[in-house]
Amino acid sequence: MEKNVKISMLNQIYGKLLTKKQYEIIDNYYNQDLSLSEIAENNKITRQAVRDILKKGENKLFEYEKNLMFMEKTVKQEKKIKKVLEELIEIQKNESNQRNIETLENIKKQCKDFIS
Repeated sequence: MEKNVKISMLNQIYGKLLTKKQYEIIDNYYNQDLSLSEIAENNKITRQAVRDILKKGENKLFEYEKNLMFMEKTVKQEKKIKKVLEELIEIQKNESNQRNIETLENIKKQCKDFIS
């Protein structure tokens, strides 16, 4: 996953755990696509201060993810859901009754993984 996308997602998940200033600056930089200079001007701080706040905020986001792993779990769940949907589409296309039973068993197993 691209770093910018990852930080944007982490900010969405953990952003409220950051300081208000860190959250806003990360949002401005990664989601609003503002430059360091634009953010500095809007906040009446130096460009270097913006960069420092960004780096500290990014490090905090990565630390939260390392400890809590919400994004990793979400990505894994999305992959499992995609697989279940693919299996359901296969059932729709499949003529063989035995193959449908096997596919349904596979879906059942995957769904059990969500709750365990």
